[in-house]
Amino acid sequence: QVHLVESGGGSVQAGGSLRLACAASGYVYCMAWFRQVPGKEREGLATSAGPQTTTIADSVRGRFSVSRDNDANILYLQMNNLEAADSAIYYCAAATFGGGCSTGRSFNYWGQGIQVTVSS
Repeated sequence: QVHLVESGGGSVQAGGSLRLACAASGYVYCMAWFRQVPGKEREGLATSAGPQTTTIADSVRGRFSVSRDNDANILYLQMNNLEAADSAIYYCAAATFGGGCSTGRSFNYWGQGIQVTVSS
């Protein structure tokens, strides 16, 4: 059993920055960030299969970046130049089994989610 704990969310004004962190309690292979606005589909943002193997969605590229501390099993999402449209609940997901690392794959662990609110 792996537990994922997200941190770093909160409220910020448009143009500001936040860094989210997702700490896994054990080994995981693929980690990812998603976000969801109530009533809308979940959106995949970033993945990491290791510190050198990361992807970022086109929708946030240039403003968001993802990094991973493999030793500590922590996935980060650096969010800069935030916009009101970025307001959502952000979720971390992890998979302990192979099969590629993309936001479209299945994940066997999910964090509880963390709120990000950007005011304009």
